[in-house]
Amino acid sequence: MLLLTRKKTVFSKSVLLVFFICANLAILSGCRSVDPQSSAIESSQASFFWQDNLAERLAELNSREESLLKREADISARESELVTLFSELIKQKKQLESQQERQTQLNKASRVSNTPAASQTSKSVKQNPQNSPNSIPVSKKTDNVDKRAILGGLEYVYLDPPGISLSARIDTGAQTSSLNALDMVEFERDGKPYIKFNIFDPETEEKIELVRRVRGHTKIKKHKIESQRRPIVQMRVKLGDLDELISFTLVDRSKFKQQILIGRNFLRDLAIVDVSKEYTIPKTNIGSQQ
Repeated sequence: MLLLTRKKTVFSKSVLLVFFICANLAILSGCRSVDPQSSAIESSQASFFWQDNLAERLAELNSREESLLKREADISARESELVTLFSELIKQKKQLESQQERQTQLNKASRVSNTPAASQTSKSVKQNPQNSPNSIPVSKKTDNVDKRAILGGLEYVYLDPPGISLSARIDTGAQTSSLNALDMVEFERDGKPYIKFNIFDPETEEKIELVRRVRGHTKIKKHKIESQRRPIVQMRVKLGDLDELISFTLVDRSKFKQQILIGRNFLRDLAIVDVSKEYTIPKTNIGSQQ
């Protein structure tokens, strides 16, 4: 009888010990199961934080790029103004030097002549050089300059085709003129290269499709920017009395206010640019073209 009671007490203690161990294991496993969830939440929060920082940095870089592009456009415009002013300064200097040489020659001629008539003639020449025979070549030399059109820094030019007037920047620093072209697609027709592109009509705010023969390509290199290969086409430009068929490089000028840049290939021997003026020639309308 005593043996049975001892077996019962030993069995009950072992059962309690096993239950206690199982309870502790369950508690420990529950505590461990919480840690992965918290670590996942922390990792997701960290990833969101990094994404926000990257978005802010990307926006900052985009704004800096836009400001740099604006500064580049301003610098190029300023450079064209300086080139124009420098060319005008050189022309004025040459005119003054030529006038000084003529005056020196007249003074020498008056000193050599001893007759009263010659001295009287030399005095009259000094007092009124415009009436002297030597002053005639001056008017002949200046005739070509006076016949040139005086253009401002901004002018309206008429493109034919498509028969619209667009605001253009007159840039004496650019060798070739350029035209804003969108959605450019090059193709071949009868074995010859052509290009299809769109230009923006500011009056109707619509795109106008044009197809022109490709006359060649040019590479434009800029500082820290990969060189661009631009197609060249020929377009007829009308600006007042000037009517010329010139070459244009096609490029996306959407970031500029003027869709056209007129370079020296149009201005040479035809016009003089005064950057202090704008829109000196009346705008050409479609109805005025025959």
